[in-house]
Amino acid sequence: MAIRTQESFSGFIASDPQLSYTTRGEARFYARVGQEHYRKEPDGTFTELDPTFHDLVAYRATAERAQERFAKGDSFVAEGYTHPYEYERDGETVQGEEFVAKKVGHDLARTSYEVTRARSQRSVEQEAPSQSARLDAPQQPQPRRSAAAPAAPALGM
Repeated sequence: MAIRTQESFSGFIASDPQLSYTTRGEARFYARVGQEHYRKEPDGTFTELDPTFHDLVAYRATAERAQERFAKGDSFVAEGYTHPYEYERDGETVQGEEFVAKKVGHDLARTSYEVTRARSQRSVEQEAPSQSARLDAPQQPQPRRSAAAPAAPALGM
């Protein structure tokens, strides 16, 4: 099966993020974002160029989570697509584009943070069976998998 890929965009949040709602009531995250650029010199060094600035949007649950987690100055990596658009301003047609982030997160290469994982319902049930399950059902030993017998076939090259 082929690997599914989409456009990606990395940069930094250049404005205070904004959360609004569409006419359909869906959450919409918006931020002006910057992207750093560098030029490689003949001697192998890099010269930092002026950043470029763009619009980044996200919708629905991604928008709400982005609003909770991002602030001006944060570095990010996003997956999605570029959306060209047109609008009228002072009688003239203006063309623009925005990056629509389907998935977005902090850039691990530039951000330090801790991850707090929510425990899944399944792991909680496995660790602490209900009182009725402990009293009514005989305890069955769980099969153990050995390192020599993996659960799924491994792929090799």
